[in-house]
Amino acid sequence: MNLELIGALKDLEKERGISKDVLIEAIETAIVSAYKRNFNLSSNASVRVDLDETTGAINVYSRRKVVDDVTDPKQEISLEEAKAIDPNYTIGDIVEEEVTPKDFGRIAAQTAKQVVIQRIREAERSIIFNEYANRAGDVVNGIIQRIDHRNVIIDLGKVEAVLPVSEQIPGERYEPNQRMKFYINEVKQSSRGPQIFLSRTHPGLLKYLFELEVPEIQSGVVEIKSVAREAGSRSKIAVFSRDENVDPVGACVGSKGMRVQAVVSQLNGEKIDIVAWVPDEVQFIANALSPAAVIR
Repeated sequence: MNLELIGALKDLEKERGISKDVLIEAIETAIVSAYKRNFNLSSNASVRVDLDETTGAINVYSRRKVVDDVTDPKQEISLEEAKAIDPNYTIGDIVEEEVTPKDFGRIAAQTAKQVVIQRIREAERSIIFNEYANRAGDVVNGIIQRIDHRNVIIDLGKVEAVLPVSEQIPGERYEPNQRMKFYINEVKQSSRGPQIFLSRTHPGLLKYLFELEVPEIQSGVVEIKSVAREAGSRSKIAVFSRDENVDPVGACVGSKGMRVQAVVSQLNGEKIDIVAWVPDEVQFIANALSPAAVIR
């Protein structure tokens, strides 16, 4: 079993990047606690555990201080007793004696297993957090799992995320196993692992959907200058073309409105006004207020 443990620790280091030395130190610390608990020792009792990296053997050592007058035999040893072990001991030295119980192997193995499982979970949480830590502002695909106190729990594949009620499109229905696109609003680290908060109302989601549907935006010919959004009701985007031969509004609407309709279909039928952006503020305001390409 102990050799299997050492082999498992090496595999974890190689495959998951969890340091073998860190794991061994954590296992030794946990076994010290298990030993004290099982043998009714106080938390102040000095005990050391050694996990041999070659053989996998686990040994427990008591550590007692050499004193003139012993008041606590579990933590102190008289100079006379110490010298009987080794004549070189003097007052203040620490005497270590192996006290490994014969039947301690099972307890040690269970403790080691628990530590390894815990560290694997912590490593996986850290990997997931690092994967999403810098992704605030990205749009991801997710599958709706369930409703929890009006919040919607979303499966992103490796981790679950939360769509708070404040970030839900008014009137939009969320059904289990339904696939949707979500804007990543915020990523936090917590004791339970990474917490990812999503949005269906953020203007960034609308911008992303147009980037997805309009090749001229992808190529940089057409640019989205600004987005104003009342999620679930009406949104307005201002677009500009770097090529005078390309109509930015027409490019975003698409033939027979197919491009903008593809966006609308993913936003619960939200109305979208598309207006041409111009550098002149007065003219731009006039464009924004005049009848625009409106798709519902």
